[in-house]
Amino acid sequence: MKFQVTHTDGAARRGVLEFARGTVQTPAFMPVGTHGAVRSVTPEELRACGTEMVLGNTFHLMLRPGTEVVKRHGGLHRFMHWPGPILTDSGGYQVFSLAPWREVGEAGVRFRSPVDGDEVFLDPEQSIAVQHALDADVVMVFDECTSHPATREQARASMELSLRWAERSRQAHGGHSAALFGIGQGGLYPELRLECQQRLEKIGFDGYAVGGLSVGESFEERSTVLGALGPHLPAGQPRYLMGVGRPVDIVDAVRFGMDLFDCVIPTRHARNGHLFTRGGVLRIRNRRHAGETEPIEEGCACYTCQNYSRAYLRHLDQGREILFSRLATLHNLHYYQQLMREIRAAIEAGKLRALAGRLSEAYREEGPED
Repeated sequence: MKFQVTHTDGAARRGVLEFARGTVQTPAFMPVGTHGAVRSVTPEELRACGTEMVLGNTFHLMLRPGTEVVKRHGGLHRFMHWPGPILTDSGGYQVFSLAPWREVGEAGVRFRSPVDGDEVFLDPEQSIAVQHALDADVVMVFDECTSHPATREQARASMELSLRWAERSRQAHGGHSAALFGIGQGGLYPELRLECQQRLEKIGFDGYAVGGLSVGESFEERSTVLGALGPHLPAGQPRYLMGVGRPVDIVDAVRFGMDLFDCVIPTRHARNGHLFTRGGVLRIRNRRHAGETEPIEEGCACYTCQNYSRAYLRHLDQGREILFSRLATLHNLHYYQQLMREIRAAIEAGKLRALAGRLSEAYREEGPED
């Protein structure tokens, strides 16, 4: 992996990530393909909307279809028919999301499998081994995603465990050719975040992620953490803000110097009838769209807007037609990739603040993420 910053606008960075499997223009948004697929769309459709890199999940792929099945196909790229770069989450988020069914210890985490209820054990060494078998281009360290809210003492204990696991992940990765990213924790405590980052840099990684956000904190709390941490992140390495995905959240984080993003919001919201536009979120289930002949957004170049009306999309949704999920997802993914192109262009022109202001106005009445 090679990374170069080509333009700046304040703390915001415009750059290029180069991998053997392709180039990624940053800031970039990675659609989430947890089970080896971005829900309801093909790799060709992902490419068509501008996607250059996707995300897969170590924990879920390890359980089903199983690491060996993917390995026999030559890795996740061939298994899912995606030729570009792939970043794999380590399974650390499942330490957070599956809290009622797991037990965290120094050695690792014991889970109850969401697939069949069997006991599953995952530790840093196994997480790295699975990611190597998946042949990911970016491998993430195994960490504990700190819960929210957390006291300072709880956040420190979680951070210390993640740092010990980061060291073990580094050792397990060895001289493997994939890039290895460290993950910073520390809850909403800026001083813990800074300490964690300094200690991760002493271990040494190819890039650095900010974890443990988008877990229930407010927009203002997240901005405080990023504002304190951003100036202290290494200038020559990529920065990945994990799991943050509303348009206003992305552009805010870009202004603090973040380069990579992933989130299920565009695909999940699509299936729930929430469609992103320049004017904010359009809720297609609203009765007023029942007779509207215009597309989701005039001027949008996506396949859905070029061919279908709001009335037709609402009709599909009301009838629970699978086609609705596909068409809505195609539009939302196109919107997100177009947003990233606009963000990159705004950084090049020195006009990111103006773009952020327009987004904030458009989404001022948007509710919680889900």
